[in-house]
Amino acid sequence: MTETQKTTTDTTATAAAPSARGLLPLPLATARALLLAGGIATSASAYMAWTWTDEFPGDLTVNGYPGGLQWLTFVAGILTALFTLSSYGVRGLGWLLPAKNNAPVVLAALGGFATTWFAVIAITVELGGVVNLEPGGWIAAVASLIPVLGALALPEPLGDDLKDNLKKYVAKPDRFPAPKAIAPWVERAIITIVTIIGLAVFTYGIDTEYGELFVGYLILVTFSLWALHTAGMLDTFSRIVAHNRSFTLAMGFAAAIAFPFTQTDDHYANIGVNILIFGTVALGLNIVVGLAGLLDLGYVAFLGVGAYTAALVSGSEFSRFSGVQFPFWASALTGAAASLVFGVLIGAPTLRLRGDYLAIVTLGFGEIFRIAVNNMDGDSGPDITNGPNGIPSIPDLSFFGFNLGESHDIAGFTLGRFANYYLLMVLIMAIVVLVYTRAADSRIGRSWIAIREDETAATAMGINGFRVKLIAFALGAALAGLAGTVSAHVTYSVVPTPYQFAGSTPPNSAFLLAAVVLGGMGTVAGPLLGAALLYLLPEKLNFLQDKSLLAFGIALVLLMRFRPEGIIANRRQQLEFHETGQLDVPEQATLTDEPAVTKAGA
Repeated sequence: MTETQKTTTDTTATAAAPSARGLLPLPLATARALLLAGGIATSASAYMAWTWTDEFPGDLTVNGYPGGLQWLTFVAGILTALFTLSSYGVRGLGWLLPAKNNAPVVLAALGGFATTWFAVIAITVELGGVVNLEPGGWIAAVASLIPVLGALALPEPLGDDLKDNLKKYVAKPDRFPAPKAIAPWVERAIITIVTIIGLAVFTYGIDTEYGELFVGYLILVTFSLWALHTAGMLDTFSRIVAHNRSFTLAMGFAAAIAFPFTQTDDHYANIGVNILIFGTVALGLNIVVGLAGLLDLGYVAFLGVGAYTAALVSGSEFSRFSGVQFPFWASALTGAAASLVFGVLIGAPTLRLRGDYLAIVTLGFGEIFRIAVNNMDGDSGPDITNGPNGIPSIPDLSFFGFNLGESHDIAGFTLGRFANYYLLMVLIMAIVVLVYTRAADSRIGRSWIAIREDETAATAMGINGFRVKLIAFALGAALAGLAGTVSAHVTYSVVPTPYQFAGSTPPNSAFLLAAVVLGGMGTVAGPLLGAALLYLLPEKLNFLQDKSLLAFGIALVLLMRFRPEGIIANRRQQLEFHETGQLDVPEQATLTDEPAVTKAGA
């Protein structure tokens, strides 16, 4: 190397040196030491008393045992320490950082800091000042700040170094080793473990007894999933799921069936059954919006059609047909068929419209339905729905002598009324998921996607756009009506109030549409996750009172800004919302993995 080349190399290295440093001018060894020590200290601080009085929920007055929000701080500290040990290259922990970047440990540290400081601030505000903090609370606040300082000193904390590596990998894939093949039984074991952990996390979230604990739970889960995502673990798990779709689906339903057996309070089973009803309707709307691309703003009306139909034929003494009592399978089919008929009747004259015009028409249909059932009381209109009073006293369902309205002991577990209906909804959800997946993977499903992407081009290729959209509208309406038949029996009565465009609590058309968009359009799990979040948030954040919708709106704006394709994104949606090279790390690795190798080989 000549002297000129050496000088150029030294100058380049000197210029590149600052980019290898973080926001704080600390050596890398010191930064990692702060992260490890801070994570351990944060977890240890959960074993100290944070306040002197038990007036703050969760009993944070005990030394030697975490309680309430302290458990969340403990988990956040452990997660930070594990990611840091993995970055050290500790044997047996390399699987935690398949992407080999610094972003996961940064996010874990921020999650611990946010969770702990939220608890400290909540104690200060609710109890009336910082004097209510014990030394343990101050130690926890300082301890959770230490790993954040270490994270800020890491080079490329946002993972830009990994993006550079990925660009090199695309150019020369042989520079990076290919992922090792995993035995099929190991993949299924991983899916089983993840399912158990997911059930435990979901159960903990539903079982939270007060709003502060639920907010802390949301903070920790958000940062933890974000950290796992940037680490590449969710991408790795997605590949494993792709190899074992049937087994993953079976484990998901097994976890759903196991949920009521983890509950001692039937109230939480009630939350679960309502989430499944809400999720079933959202999945039906996903056919209309996610697959066919039709903006329906009055979809909750189809849920109401199914509920009112079941109420009329299920033997209620207040029904217009009080002498009629169909068995459940007959009333379910009747409710689904009635919603399907309404879907065809509404869709036939309106589906030739597109975009905003279709949205306005469907919004009008939703309002017409609510006003119509509110006036069918025998005075303002025909005596069918009993007007604003609705149809109460809907009897519980009974299968082969098994009354769902009574408690039953099974294998030492007591299943209450809502747990029984929850298991019924799991069965119906399985049917709906089967119908959705089979329809989405069929020729008609591909036609829906073609219509959604470009209706003019699809029509030019020979697709009958009107017929295809009408089928989507009718099928989505039928699934909503099927869920409505169960909803009528769960709530004992059907009234017009819930079937409106927007309200403070689900179900309503605005929340249903938000569930589909929030969870991820065009996927199965996305609308279910969106429905769970949108039902739990008003339920758990009732301490915010009239500010709960404001908090939800802010969260929705932030999500749409940073992840517009939804929490569980469809591959096509990711490509639509992100330009090439701007996806975050795991998504980019997935999208360019095989094509890059093929291109390089070509």
